[in-house]
Amino acid sequence: MIQSKNINGLNIRFKKTGEGATVLLLHGWGCDLNIFERVQNELEKTFQVYSIDFPGFGESEPPKEIWGVEEYTQFIESFIKTENIKNPILIGHSFGGRVSILFSSRNKTEKVILVGSAGVKPKRKLKYYFKVYTYKTIKRIVLLLFSSQKANAILENYRKKNGSSDYQNANGIIRDILVKVVNEDLKHVMPKMKSPTLLIWGENDTETPVSDAKIMEKLIPDAGLVVLKNSGHYCFLEKRNEFLIIVNNFLTAKKEH
Repeated sequence: MIQSKNINGLNIRFKKTGEGATVLLLHGWGCDLNIFERVQNELEKTFQVYSIDFPGFGESEPPKEIWGVEEYTQFIESFIKTENIKNPILIGHSFGGRVSILFSSRNKTEKVILVGSAGVKPKRKLKYYFKVYTYKTIKRIVLLLFSSQKANAILENYRKKNGSSDYQNANGIIRDILVKVVNEDLKHVMPKMKSPTLLIWGENDTETPVSDAKIMEKLIPDAGLVVLKNSGHYCFLEKRNEFLIIVNNFLTAKKEH
């Protein structure tokens, strides 16, 4: 059932179905709770399942300030407290994986499943730094030569041509949040994750490559990695049946209680 609730001053949309131990589905950047519809339909047969629109996505109100992973994690902590959830199972995709990592590093969780999770700061190629510093130089010159309105139009046009698809699709404060979030490295908190953790990755993931998963597997104390063949960043959609079999097997111990 779709519901809304005020959490920390923001109106939030979420979907709650099923009964049993609680699973939280945390979506990736630029998505909303609907991305997990088929996964939720399966898991609700055995679990109480929540899928949530993060603030600024789907139909949830955007943050009033520039948030990072810390603030999004605090939001989930408040949501869980408000819903009186104990020891949740977290399933986080991409950006949702970032929040799952930080949350489980300091809160009791039953199990964690990271799907193509972000959290390892990418090693930037020279081309990336060239683009960043070129933009900063252009911005400095444009602001000197033109009025602020004209300058902003020129810079926006440059960003549209040269920015990532996520950056291009982000608006207003969400764009500032993206810039902050993508540069956060969570490797230092991964050793603090105490719950059993399953890493599920698409073999051909170019957003968060399998090399990231292998770093996580080494840093998280109780972690195992499964790589799904012929799939990418959205392996849980591309290989849904395989994905669900793996998830159900991992959660079987919980189901038997």
